[in-house]
Amino acid sequence: MTAVGNEVSTRTNPARANPARENPAKARLKDFARVATARVDDAAEAIGRIFCPHDLTPVDHSERDFSAHHNCADFDGFSVNYVAYGGSVAINPGCLDRFFLLQMPLSGSASVRTAARELTTGPQHCASLLSPTIPTEMTWRGGCAQLIVLLDRKLVEHRAAALGGVAVQPVEFDPAVELSGPLGQALSARIEHLVTTAELLGPHKTLSAVAAADWREQFLNVLLNDQRHSLSSAIDVFNGRAEAQPATLKRVRAYLETRATEPLDLTELAEIAGTGVRALQLGFRRHFGTTVSEMLLDIRLAHLNARLKTARPGERIVDIAFDLGFTHLSRMASAYRAKFGESPKATLQRLS
Repeated sequence: MTAVGNEVSTRTNPARANPARENPAKARLKDFARVATARVDDAAEAIGRIFCPHDLTPVDHSERDFSAHHNCADFDGFSVNYVAYGGSVAINPGCLDRFFLLQMPLSGSASVRTAARELTTGPQHCASLLSPTIPTEMTWRGGCAQLIVLLDRKLVEHRAAALGGVAVQPVEFDPAVELSGPLGQALSARIEHLVTTAELLGPHKTLSAVAAADWREQFLNVLLNDQRHSLSSAIDVFNGRAEAQPATLKRVRAYLETRATEPLDLTELAEIAGTGVRALQLGFRRHFGTTVSEMLLDIRLAHLNARLKTARPGERIVDIAFDLGFTHLSRMASAYRAKFGESPKATLQRLS
């Protein structure tokens, strides 16, 4: 299988590891062993070469119970890993820099603290998703074992940019993944399928390039569309799942709704938006697909239609039109017919 980044196949002397200290969870990817040791320094050095340099310290008097096991299957742009520690350990990798880590707990628990929030993970409860630009500290307790998916940073950031229609930029995820919800269940199922497939193939065979790419693309799409992150809003807008209108333009539209009978003043509207007149005009074109004048006309026509439907006996169309700010009656009548499919007179007569 292909290596990710500068990962090196490194395994410490298995004779140093005490089998009795191995994590009680059923180990996965056993034929892909990279690290098996009872020495803290060896574990930190070897696992650090596969992931990134980090501080590793036994806590809660766990020195005698310490053991480390790391099995790793590499693919193009990602890897799936089984990592287990005997006892309890504090892990401080700082910023991951080159990759994202999705950590799915199999046994024990882990306290994860990032700049964004703190969480506690555990089997069937909560997983953690670490972003490369956010400093992280963890404490794994109770013989914690996890399946960990490593995703290349560039791969994630380029896919997020494509989904959101924006320039490539850092992506920072909400680190908590609820395993009881649809997303957690979907991710768990995809990871389990990958691990089982890798175990069936063994280390001397590999997934086809097509199969590996298919798993990677589906996994990225699920993760980026369903787990909240710094580009989620851009992705929602770009894919039509959210309104793309900035708050400044919404304020201007609301102002036009309440002041539709008053003369149009672009300078005043630009001040409300906090932009220049040209920026306001471009914003209306981009986000509403119309001009300020056309939107005001549409609002006035809607008001005219409502007034005609509630007109009192004897009220004249011309008087209502002038009240609403129309000054050119023939143009008003033409625009009204185009919008409502009948003349103002026909609306008045039909409802009288």
